[in-house]
Amino acid sequence: MAERTANPLEMHRQHWPESYDAQMLPLGLALTQAYTAQHSRVTRVMAANGLSPAEFDVLASLRRTPPPHALTPSDIQRTVLITSGGLTKVLRQLEARGLVTRSMQDADRRVKPVALTDQAMPVLEKAMSELHMVIGDWLRRSLTDAEIRQLVSLLTKLVNGASST
Repeated sequence: MAERTANPLEMHRQHWPESYDAQMLPLGLALTQAYTAQHSRVTRVMAANGLSPAEFDVLASLRRTPPPHALTPSDIQRTVLITSGGLTKVLRQLEARGLVTRSMQDADRRVKPVALTDQAMPVLEKAMSELHMVIGDWLRRSLTDAEIRQLVSLLTKLVNGASST
């Protein structure tokens, strides 16, 4: 049976030294652990508000647009991190719960713009407020304001580099 240790980097260094990279492995692990910590907070806040992270993502995409807070499914797809099949499922769930409406466009009957309902607004505003509080508290307990700005700058640079390859 493998030895148990709390440090996966040390285990990697000991048991797979030929692939150990002292710079990249800690960075990759830290990014993964930060994402996991953030995602678990998002999931918890969304569940407390009766939403999945995907549902929140769609509702937030609509809320970021000017009134009447409507987009076509294609436009939503460009702003969310779910597949088109997943988006269809989420839109059906949100529509069944009365949080979005879908109506035909007169110009093109195939296009069904999606819009937030009045019922969605308080749910979304409450979830967003709680999310800001939970994520903000976590970040401010862990980092100074200067470190937060630096982290945003570095992660933005990393993301921009990834999208250019």
